[in-house]
Amino acid sequence: MHVLFVAPHFPSYQRHFVRAMHSVGAKVTGIGEASPVYLDSELKSWLHGYEQVPSVCDEQAMLEAVRRVQRREWVDRLESTIEAHILPVAAVREACKIPGLSVEAAVLCRDKPQMKEHLRRHGIPCAASDGIASVDEAIAFVRAVGYPIIIKPRAGAGASGTTRCDNDGQLAAALKEAGVAQGQSVAIEEFIEGHEGFYDTMSVDGVPVMEFVSHYYPNVLDAMRNRWISPYIVSTNRLDASGYDALKELGRRVITTMGLGTTATHMEWFYGPKGLKFSEIGARPPGVGQWDVYAAGNDIDIYREWANAVVFGRIERRPSRRFASGIIALRPDRDGRIVGYEGVEEVQRRFGEYVTKAHLPPAGTPTQPIEAGYMANAWIQMRHPDYDAMREIFEVIARTIRVRAG
Repeated sequence: MHVLFVAPHFPSYQRHFVRAMHSVGAKVTGIGEASPVYLDSELKSWLHGYEQVPSVCDEQAMLEAVRRVQRREWVDRLESTIEAHILPVAAVREACKIPGLSVEAAVLCRDKPQMKEHLRRHGIPCAASDGIASVDEAIAFVRAVGYPIIIKPRAGAGASGTTRCDNDGQLAAALKEAGVAQGQSVAIEEFIEGHEGFYDTMSVDGVPVMEFVSHYYPNVLDAMRNRWISPYIVSTNRLDASGYDALKELGRRVITTMGLGTTATHMEWFYGPKGLKFSEIGARPPGVGQWDVYAAGNDIDIYREWANAVVFGRIERRPSRRFASGIIALRPDRDGRIVGYEGVEEVQRRFGEYVTKAHLPPAGTPTQPIEAGYMANAWIQMRHPDYDAMREIFEVIARTIRVRAG
């Protein structure tokens, strides 16, 4: 099989998809923005060919690159794994008659108001939502639904650009920040109270062949608003427990209803006083290094299993569920540059055997804003046979390690 893979060079984890496809016997041609001289020898050894384009989000440039390859040889698949690339790649895929995620499905995955409207029509429980392009439309939505509400980009990823509004003053500020008065269209949603997590799959022809469930502590908006919080995510190894049956059924229905075929998926959900609610889904792997977390917790090369699913329509190894696994973000106490750390030696002494990866930027490293996400500054990935013990370890780490900046 000959697979075209978008952006093999950056971000750095993209190389693992190339490695995996090469390892299962596929020919891989990369399409990326970097000059070939910046591709290291190892990455080049996995690539059958490479096409440089000015931007992988430029549909015309991508179309021309894919057709250049098609004139030379047959192409079986065109794959992308980054949120911003999904829609332009789907358009090129459709124009070049290459199987894979359709434009219709890609649009639904990217445009949150359309996504929720589509799923409500198919009986999927979602928060009330709409797309708005004026202050009057926002006010009308609030009068119908009530506070609190959420304002966010129609095609954002994760919590990027997301604002909670509890009153008219906060709403006015959020709409101004989003440029709504200038005609910018945004998503507006009912705020759903409850616990937040995500359901991730690798699906083949719309059927999950690998499933994972992770939990946020605390919810993302709280984590992104408060510097003092060391938020963490834990992936459960108790997925066969009956309490997850409704979530797995919901996730599978969403994948089928959205027309997502052979692709990785990342679906967010809430559970609270109003029951289980769908939040959003993307036709891509999760961020924040979560696939590495899943690999560590389940004794699999998850990138290779993705490649097996794409190339052969099956996987070789199923997740072992031996460990709960997760990541904790460690925030600097202020913006500036890293000065040092407190409590790292104690954490290493008590819990070092459970650490799978860690990133502690050295003194002098510029800090990143907390809004940049869980891997923006220091972080630790871990695994433990017991989910509750994994949570308690993260709570201890959050109380123990301090990242000092100045």
